[in-house]
Amino acid sequence: MNFFDSLNISSTGLSAQRLRMNLIASNLANVNTTRTENGEPYKRKDVVFEAVQGSDDFEATLNETLNTTTNGVKVAKIIEDEKPFVEKYDPGHPDADENGYVRLPNVNMVEEMVNMISASRSFEANATAVGTTKDMAAAALRIGETS
Repeated sequence: MNFFDSLNISSTGLSAQRLRMNLIASNLANVNTTRTENGEPYKRKDVVFEAVQGSDDFEATLNETLNTTTNGVKVAKIIEDEKPFVEKYDPGHPDADENGYVRLPNVNMVEEMVNMISASRSFEANATAVGTTKDMAAAALRIGETS
C-alpha cells in the first residue's frame, strides 16, 4: 500500500460520511413535512455503506488499478425507513384525516442528532487520517535532507 492508496481510502470515507450528513440534515429539515409530492408524509432516509475490497486475482487487480478503484467504502444504496408514521391529534391541521389525526414523518430528532454526531466523528477521523498520511509523506521526503 502506498501513500496514495491511504489517501484514496480516506477520501471514500469522507465522501460517504458527507452524504450521510446531508441525508441526516434532510431528515431534520423535513421533520414536520406532512405532505410530499406523493401525498404522504416525508419518510426518513438512511444510507447503506458497502466495503470496497481489492481483489486477489491479478487481472481484476490490474483492471481496478487502471480504473483507479481502491479499497475503502462506497454507498450501496439510500433507503427509506419503513417505521410507521407518527400520528398526532390535530383536527385543525389541513392534512388531518376525518378523525382529526395528522400523520407526521417517522423522523426521531434524538436519533438523528446521535447519527449526526457519529457521522461527524467518522468524518473527523478520516480527515485526521488524511493529515497523518500527508505528514508521513513529508517526513519521508525529509529523510534524505542534510542540515
